[in-house]
Amino acid sequence: MSPRFIRIGAASLALSLAGLAAAAEHATPREARALFDQAVKYLQVNGPDKAWKAFNNRSGPFVKKDLYVYVIDRKGTYIANGAAPAELVGLNVLDTVDAAGTPLFRQMIAVTDKQPEANVRYVWLNRQSNRVEPKVVWLHREGDYVVGVGYHAPRSTADDARKLLDAASAQVKKLGMAQAVKNFNAPRGGFVRDDLYVFAINLATGKFEAHGMNPKWTGTDATDLHDVEGHPLVSDMLAIARDKGEGTVDYVWRNPVTNAVERKRTFVRRENGSLIGVGFYNE
Repeated sequence: MSPRFIRIGAASLALSLAGLAAAAEHATPREARALFDQAVKYLQVNGPDKAWKAFNNRSGPFVKKDLYVYVIDRKGTYIANGAAPAELVGLNVLDTVDAAGTPLFRQMIAVTDKQPEANVRYVWLNRQSNRVEPKVVWLHREGDYVVGVGYHAPRSTADDARKLLDAASAQVKKLGMAQAVKNFNAPRGGFVRDDLYVFAINLATGKFEAHGMNPKWTGTDATDLHDVEGHPLVSDMLAIARDKGEGTVDYVWRNPVTNAVERKRTFVRRENGSLIGVGFYNE
């Protein structure tokens, strides 16, 4: 058996077994964060040996619904995995990629080299639904180890998008546009939620004032943006905001969570001389 086949087989095994927990009830992002905080504190108080044993206990407190704690070292080898400890502990998954081809474990190690805590978005096969779904993992670096807890990111609905747009409007009315756009651009703020984010475009200049998923677009011209089918989506948005004050625009756009090009509907609204918008993705 060739070394390459062994590596591919190991990666497939890791993907398959780690997906077993998806058969359980989906936990919420809040529950995932609580388990993550609990695991980090347990490791810091009790040390590695006791923590690894606890994390690997499939009937212990660190496996809840479809949540579990896992640990890799800086070389990409599993030290603990609550989903399938017997199969995965000791397995090197450094070169394993997600469903979009992203080397997620290399990414986890790289991001925690720069900061002790981070989160990473990726796409993973849900064995229960047999569909690729977005996931988010909370990560913490403790010495030579990276602790993680991941959760299935819920696909946002039209109602979710409307509620976020209403919250953005309230923010503009309360704080003014200058302060509001700072909040819209904050990646860890309340205006970037899984596949939802707020953007703002100045009606007079046509330039982005904020873009929650790509804050670097702030100050750039938005008017020439077209979707993958050539639809002049921003021009349509601006016309609706100027003429009607509020409306919707349908187009095709890349989903930042699944990394797939999907149908999207965006709700736009004129607010204090600007257009603000929030869109959701249709399957």
